[in-house]
Amino acid sequence: MKLYTFFRSSASYRVRIALNLKGLDYEQAPIHLRRGGGEQLKPAYKSINPQALVPALEDEGQIFSQSLAIIEYLEERYPKPPLLPSDAAERAVVRSMALLIACEVHPIQNLRVLNHLKSDHKQSDDDTILWARHWINLGFSALEQMIISVTEQGDFCFGKTPTMADICLVPQLGNARRFGVDLSAYPKLLAIESACMSLPAFANAAPEHQPDAE
Repeated sequence: MKLYTFFRSSASYRVRIALNLKGLDYEQAPIHLRRGGGEQLKPAYKSINPQALVPALEDEGQIFSQSLAIIEYLEERYPKPPLLPSDAAERAVVRSMALLIACEVHPIQNLRVLNHLKSDHKQSDDDTILWARHWINLGFSALEQMIISVTEQGDFCFGKTPTMADICLVPQLGNARRFGVDLSAYPKLLAIESACMSLPAFANAAPEHQPDAE
């Protein structure tokens, strides 16, 4: 199993956490998103993932892209330990939390969007930082309330074991800090992060522990 990854990519970080939680061995193939104009844009990598994004996962001769699709694949292919609840309604709740981050927050403050704002719309570095903070705060405010309102309370986003929601939350908190977001308004999210980072699967997936970390 090979993971095409970048140490600072939050989407790659999600998949590293999932692989670690599942106890799966994998080889890392670093794709640097800034070096030489972005290695993800080179023909060699685009032949692997035409979207020119990380991560991509190679398993048994097939290539899978999009972090949540990869995590869903891992959940079905390697079901223990589970990353989703057994109940259909509870699975929908967890997926809604994960998708809030992966679809509503992260895509509009990632590298290629911010670069587009700067190059095509002449926004300053300060403007793009404010843009990122706006969308992160909007998403975190909603997620904090969603977690507080769920019936299955515990140390994690949903219940007593980590799920796909936690896998998405922890990397996004790292992004938030890079953009200088004041996280004091989200005590529940911070408590969940602390619980997650006490687990080796999360701690070992952190950007600073990756072989391509700078």
